[in-house]
Amino acid sequence: MSTTPHITPADAFTMLMAGNQRFVTGGPEHPNQDAARRTEIAPEQNPFAVMFGCADSRLAAEIIFDRGLGDLFVVRTAGQVVGPEVLGSIEYGVAVLGAPLVVVLGHDSCGAVAATRAAVEAGTRAPGFVRDVIERVTPSVLTARAAGHTEDGEFIAEHIRQTVDLLVERSRILADAIEEGRVAVVGLSYRLVDGSAHVIAAHGLDNA
Repeated sequence: MSTTPHITPADAFTMLMAGNQRFVTGGPEHPNQDAARRTEIAPEQNPFAVMFGCADSRLAAEIIFDRGLGDLFVVRTAGQVVGPEVLGSIEYGVAVLGAPLVVVLGHDSCGAVAATRAAVEAGTRAPGFVRDVIERVTPSVLTARAAGHTEDGEFIAEHIRQTVDLLVERSRILADAIEEGRVAVVGLSYRLVDGSAHVIAAHGLDNA
C-alpha cells in the first residue's frame, strides 16, 4: 500500500486545477521535473491522481496540468473507452497507490466520438479492433441523440458523463472509496485551443 501523506480528494482536485490554470495563463512552474525528484521517487510512486484520458496526442496530462514525475498515474485509450484492463489499472492507482482522485479526461474534436457518430448515422462498421472502440462509445452517442443533442460538445460531454458513471458502477473499489469520502471521480473536458479543463461530472467531491 502507498505511504503517501494524506491528501483529500478536494485537495488533489485543487492541485490539479491550479496546474491547469498555470498552463492556460502561460506561467507553468514545471514542478517535480528535476534530478532530485527523479531520485526521490525511484523507490516507489505516490501519485495524487489517476488520470484516465483519451490517447489523443494533443492531450499530454503532465503538460496541461503542469505536473511532474510521480504526480499522475496515467491510463490512456482512444476515446477513453473502458475495458477490464482499464478498470484494473484505475483500481490499482486507488487501492494500491492510494491516489485520492480519479479523473476522466475527454476533449473537443475527439476523433473517436466523431467516428462513432458517423458510424451510427451511416450504419457502417469500422475495420479491425477500431470497431471495439466505436462499439464502446456508441451508448454515449445514442444517449446524446435521444436527448436531441446535435453539437459535438454535447456528444463529448455525454461520453465523459457516461464514462464517469460507468467507472463508479462497475468498480466496487471506487464506489466504496467514494462512499467513505476517500476518493472522488471527476470528468473533465479539455479545450484544445485555450488549454482549459472544465468539470462535466463528479462523484465524491461533496463528500471530501
